[in-house]
Amino acid sequence: MGAIRRFDHIGITVADLDLVTDFFVALGLEVQGRTPIEGEFIDTVIGMQGARTEIVMLHAPGGGTGLELSQFASPPGEPGTHDAAANVLGLRSVAFEVDDLDALVARLEGNGYGLVGGIGEFENAWRMAYVRGPEGILVALAQQVS
Repeated sequence: MGAIRRFDHIGITVADLDLVTDFFVALGLEVQGRTPIEGEFIDTVIGMQGARTEIVMLHAPGGGTGLELSQFASPPGEPGTHDAAANVLGLRSVAFEVDDLDALVARLEGNGYGLVGGIGEFENAWRMAYVRGPEGILVALAQQVS
């Protein structure tokens, strides 16, 4: 009987692999590898012939679930909605627990990425904010309240 062993990674297809990789590195993720992929394997898995992609795998310090960024050279990527609100159907956000929400938000704002709304606090337990990154990627940042 088959069963899930672990949650391995989340994949995001992007138009500018370097820009989006730099954004997630600025958040604190570490690049684990970068590689081009083409041929029968990728064609079979994604159901498209002649696919060529380059991927970057990132992880938080200490490991855990990964983040895979993919940029397609063939077939070319299809544009999505870069300013989708939280109630738009589909992948809503990528979430990270952080140790200093205010410092990270300030650093991201210095890089040109601002808050979607503001920093909220939930029941004196969590502080949370959404930041819109490159290509409209929505990142949820949460810090436990001490």
